[in-house]
Amino acid sequence: MNLLPRTLLVRTFLLVSALIVMTVSIWATLFEFASREPRARQLAQLTASAANLTLAALIAADPTKRRDLLIELSEREGIRLYPAEPEDVIEALPDDGFYEMFRTEIRKMLGSHTRLAFAVNGEEGIWASFQLDDSEDDEFWVMLPRERADRDFPWHWLNWGAASLALALFVAWWIVSRVTRPLRALAAAAAEVGRGRNPEPVAVTGADELKQVASAFNQMSDDLSRIETERAEVLAGISHDLRTPLARLRLEAEMSVPDASAREAITADIEQMDAIIAQFLDYARASSDEAMAATDIRQLLEEIAARYARLGAPLQLDYQALPEIAETMLRPLAIRRAIGNLIENARKYGGGEITLAAAMTRNQLSIEVNDRGPGIPVEEVERMKQPFTRLENARTDAKGTGLGLAIVERIAKLHGGVLELLPREGGGMTAALRLPLQAAK
Repeated sequence: MNLLPRTLLVRTFLLVSALIVMTVSIWATLFEFASREPRARQLAQLTASAANLTLAALIAADPTKRRDLLIELSEREGIRLYPAEPEDVIEALPDDGFYEMFRTEIRKMLGSHTRLAFAVNGEEGIWASFQLDDSEDDEFWVMLPRERADRDFPWHWLNWGAASLALALFVAWWIVSRVTRPLRALAAAAAEVGRGRNPEPVAVTGADELKQVASAFNQMSDDLSRIETERAEVLAGISHDLRTPLARLRLEAEMSVPDASAREAITADIEQMDAIIAQFLDYARASSDEAMAATDIRQLLEEIAARYARLGAPLQLDYQALPEIAETMLRPLAIRRAIGNLIENARKYGGGEITLAAAMTRNQLSIEVNDRGPGIPVEEVERMKQPFTRLENARTDAKGTGLGLAIVERIAKLHGGVLELLPREGGGMTAALRLPLQAAK
């Protein structure tokens, strides 16, 4: 499973956040290293001063007042004095950088013979030994509370650091979101273009690179829209111009060809040419600017079924899966054209019973045309959706233009949906329009 975030916004934010956190951590580590040596020297100076002060007091004070002096040092400074015994149980100083510096500094001040300990006979503290004279028999321990070595955690600095980190992360998110917002707008506009629509121009704002991308996209969208309009006009113009001579040919054939079979053949060819022209017009209108309108799906399907019943080609209508009120925003003329193309395709090549079915889920409308024909191989499905494409088998429209499914595909994309061509259980094919639901306004 890929755990990496998918959006550029989150990826960039995480990278920037990781950089900020690493930088703060590095600075905190450097601060710790920088403060370690001064703290070690301060503790060594304090310990050495305590040892020297105690030694001076023991030497200079009246023997009868030494006890009172030591009690005062203990009460006021927390300094305690113990005689060193051979059987003392000593716990060595921790083996880390701070206490290594402390050990080095204090031995410079008190001499290399100085013994240091973290605990003596189970009593914790900072212990250092000293001698009254050169005799080892008069060796004492001076002990400072361990709190002198421990440093209170700087909670106030932590709070300030956390606030600074939160502010930095917020600013990082704001900067990254401003960079990615135009990209999201571009993606949405590109999706609209892919559906055959003409989106509003993308705002040309932000950094120079983003402005260049937005300007180039707007220019591309305008060019595609202009090319599409010109292509539709050319197709419509050619189709319209061809229908006039076709009408004359039909009239001339009726009046001038005495042979009935020849006349019928000519008329059939003319009608086929007229049907081809009609398909060209449908293809040109597939991406028209028809407005979205609230459409009753039940009524739409009933009208289509009634029309084919009048033509003598009844359909099996199945919309039991639709709710009682089945309204959504559609381009009704385009949807009629798409369903009509699928039905005509099923009539020509499917044979037998044709079923027009519909179902509606929470977020999708499905309209299906089912037949019992030979179907389309799975590997050929996507190719068959391309314009001017025919399949060399029993479903081949040798007399057609290969635009029927291409028209349906364009209408489906225009609504943000898809056209699916699936094998039908028991034989045949299911041509399904899957369209997203949009609440009726």
